Amino acid sequence: MKPSTTPTPVNEPSLSYAWYIVGVLTAIYTFSFVDRQIFSLIVAPLRRDLHISDTQVSLLIGFSFAVFYTFFGILIGRLTDVYSRRAIIGIGLFLWSALTTGCALARSFPEMLALRMGVGVGEAALSPAAYSLITDYFPPGRLATAISVYSMGIYVGSGLSYLLGGLVVRFASTQAMWNLPLIGVIRPWQLIFLVVGLPGILLVPLLFSVREPAGKRGNQTGRAVPIGRVFAYLFENRRTFLLHNVGFGLLSLSSYAGGAWVPEFYRRHFHWSIQTTGIIYGVIVAVFGCLGITAAGRLADYVRSTGRAEATLRVGTGVAVLGVPISCLLYLAPSATWATIWLIPSVTLAAAPFGIAPAAIQQMMPVSMRGQASAIYLFILNMIGLGAGPTAVAMVTEYVFKRDDAIQYSLAIVASLSCAFAAVLLYGAWKPFLASLLRLERWNRSYAAVEKQSVL
Repeated sequence: MKPSTTPTPVNEPSLSYAWYIVGVLTAIYTFSFVDRQIFSLIVAPLRRDLHISDTQVSLLIGFSFAVFYTFFGILIGRLTDVYSRRAIIGIGLFLWSALTTGCALARSFPEMLALRMGVGVGEAALSPAAYSLITDYFPPGRLATAISVYSMGIYVGSGLSYLLGGLVVRFASTQAMWNLPLIGVIRPWQLIFLVVGLPGILLVPLLFSVREPAGKRGNQTGRAVPIGRVFAYLFENRRTFLLHNVGFGLLSLSSYAGGAWVPEFYRRHFHWSIQTTGIIYGVIVAVFGCLGITAAGRLADYVRSTGRAEATLRVGTGVAVLGVPISCLLYLAPSATWATIWLIPSVTLAAAPFGIAPAAIQQMMPVSMRGQASAIYLFILNMIGLGAGPTAVAMVTEYVFKRDDAIQYSLAIVASLSCAFAAVLLYGAWKPFLASLLRLERWNRSYAAVEKQSVL
């Protein structure tokens, strides 16, 4: 017996306002990825001025950010199940934008590392709260599409970071040094951090237009569900949760590895300038990343409407299978032209999982545990993807091939292997996911009975 896919009728808020909420959250998510991905365009000047290696650059891009992003995400995820999600997002937005701006003042690797850790803490406030808000505003039949639209911020932001970064690099590089009021003399790469960091602070007042949906919060007690109870529920669904999280985490690893090193791949292998790579790669990421993530969400919602409740996992498995040959064709292409042709489907596929994966978590968890479950999902996803992806490529280049111009082989190995393992794990999650949905139905009936008894 398959679990029901028909949503329970509720008093839904205005659908137009619900999409406005998604628009605001998407804009904020976009800024988070502009701040996060800009490092990929300035690898060479960072190595030169901070006297660091590829591996140390990868720690700034990925691991140092991911550790604090994921650990604080779990703590903040608990808060989102009780406190104002709007306020949590606003505090995080101000913090990460201010610290990104502060990266312009870093003079050493330890200083930059500390600032990146702080940016990770700030950005940890966004997605658990955003997923929870969106889930409250949309019926289950539209949830994958809504979260996928929100997740477009990944690719709009990444695309803008490459595109605007390339343009700013071109402008900033017209002078070897810049003398700014109150700051003093800085290099072009430091100017870039000022340009991308400061505008995020201006978005904070926009959150005053976001309101919490009345009567939709699963937890009305004013207290977070005890963490032991959350982990007990996750343990009952451990097979689903692990196969889902690790499977999508490996797809994230492939995506973040490419996002971190594709600009350097073009610079080192095809001798493109940073400006040219940033503009071309930025346009492809912004256009086809958004296409991939929204198409996957729409496809998952369509497949679910046909009675396949595990639709998100079916789509994820297909993405992983296609990712293996596409990765090899891209990174082993004989020319820049062919690489750019294969970059289009590669970016499309890399984007696809980032909306359907969190939608599956929202689908399988009780309302009162969604924020914490989302935070744990983001912990695993980002430790595998953002934490390990950029560093895996850097270490294979540095310690296996031992030369900078072998980056194409490192990317091909890391991306294709991670997609292959992801396909196996996500396929294995289909049946456990259906069992988890049935378990959720039983939990909801039990919870409703307890609530009714407490009222009587």
